[in-house]
Amino acid sequence: MGMPDGVELAGPRHDRFPEILTPQALAFLAELHRAFDARRRELLARRAEREAALAAGELLDFLPETRHVRDGEWRVAPPAPGLVDRRVEITGPTDAKMTINALNSGAKVWLADQEDANTPLWENVIGGQLNLRDAIDRTLSYTAPDGRRYALRDGELATIVVRPRGWHLTEKHILVDGERTSGSLVDFGLYFFHCAARQLDRGSGPYFYLPKLESHLEARLWNDVFLLAQERLGIPRGTIRATVLIETYPAAFEMEEILHELREHSAGLNAGRWDFMFSVIKKFRTRGRDFLLPDRNAVTMTAPFMRAYTELLVRTCHRRGAHAIGGMAAFIPSRRDPQVNETALVKVREDKTREAGDGFDGSWVAHPDLVPVCREVFDRVLGDRPHQLDRTRDEVRVTAAQLLDVRGTPGQRTEAGLRNDISVGIQYLASWLRGTGAVAIFNLMEDAATAEISRSQVWQWLHNGVTLDDTGEKVDRDLVERLADEELAKLPGDPADYAEARSLFMAVAVADDFVDFLTLPAYERLP
Repeated sequence: MGMPDGVELAGPRHDRFPEILTPQALAFLAELHRAFDARRRELLARRAEREAALAAGELLDFLPETRHVRDGEWRVAPPAPGLVDRRVEITGPTDAKMTINALNSGAKVWLADQEDANTPLWENVIGGQLNLRDAIDRTLSYTAPDGRRYALRDGELATIVVRPRGWHLTEKHILVDGERTSGSLVDFGLYFFHCAARQLDRGSGPYFYLPKLESHLEARLWNDVFLLAQERLGIPRGTIRATVLIETYPAAFEMEEILHELREHSAGLNAGRWDFMFSVIKKFRTRGRDFLLPDRNAVTMTAPFMRAYTELLVRTCHRRGAHAIGGMAAFIPSRRDPQVNETALVKVREDKTREAGDGFDGSWVAHPDLVPVCREVFDRVLGDRPHQLDRTRDEVRVTAAQLLDVRGTPGQRTEAGLRNDISVGIQYLASWLRGTGAVAIFNLMEDAATAEISRSQVWQWLHNGVTLDDTGEKVDRDLVERLADEELAKLPGDPADYAEARSLFMAVAVADDFVDFLTLPAYERLP
């Protein structure tokens, strides 16, 4: 069988790539593209229309037309094998070393991240698929440049849950009928084609995390993708399970509806806190003081609007029989600096203690050394129970006004905060352009979500004429340029190493037009 009609590969076929890019798999991707890409683009257009309405003065609210869903009696499907106990989940990209370390970590679930923690280089996109398949087959190993060898341990490994790219991202190396394919459908389709049956044979299933959804209509699109995929490959209906990240401001007002759309395929909701903060800035970036956040690192989960968002998430999930999964603490331990390590452990323990006490069924960590901390906290609350779905939080009542109470966030807008935004943004983009989408900066794990907060906050402060609370300086382009020079001078290596990253950061942080996602122009700079 040759190349399917209308399919073109614009990326090289490296060693073993043909194992993933088979004619049958590409034909499956082509069918997904032809069936769903027009709807995907229509939904992206709806996002733009909604954003224009918010810029014109509208506010977000619960949808009156879906009140019957919120008031109705219904529940999602019961937890699937491997997703009953989710007290500790580890996140990370799908390179071989991370795949092995995550699966061996002792976490219940590994979020195999093909989105915010991954640079979508062609080699990463297809190489990650190979690593996932080899991991399921228990054949994956890795030898580091220093000679250290990594291999999967015997016995139980973490359950794999794949996070494909969001609906807004495309894959330029696979064309169908002359059009770029959806990054979402490529990541989902290749994994499902090669691994769904493999996972079922191992007593698990094809499980996914769905990122960046902004409405229940986008969840409906995913559900329709699942139905077609299961039918075409002869996989029993309802085998796919998906956890949706509530990480955009509009989605926080449609949690019930999102669960309802996916109910036979639903595995719950996750509090994607970092993207949520970015979305708060993005959606109301031109609305002045009512939606101006303080320094990025001053915004905690106890801020009124963040508290309302997580409380509503737990109540919504447990009312419908769905897992509520907490967010990622960005603090990372250090094996070289005991003081940094202790600070990180204290911060993570505090964060997970709050989540477990609020009723979450599990939470995320970004480093294997933090798995025991998270497990200890949730063990203390859960005991022998696999979750706390019976804790329905009926006492919680969250209004639209509470979700919108951004002005009530304590904290200042300072020069140190602006410097941190600029330095983190440029350092992260430099790493991303080199092919690494998750990197430790200033003892925090930075990915595309946290970098988005940094660049969008600079844009918002600049375009709203913010005056810094500590210095009295007005944030303008000259100040941003000067601080960028000063921060880059502090970094190791040649400043020229950061030239492209700085150029890109300025393009997405200070330009008159706000780019929806910094990864969109960044992707065009990749080979």
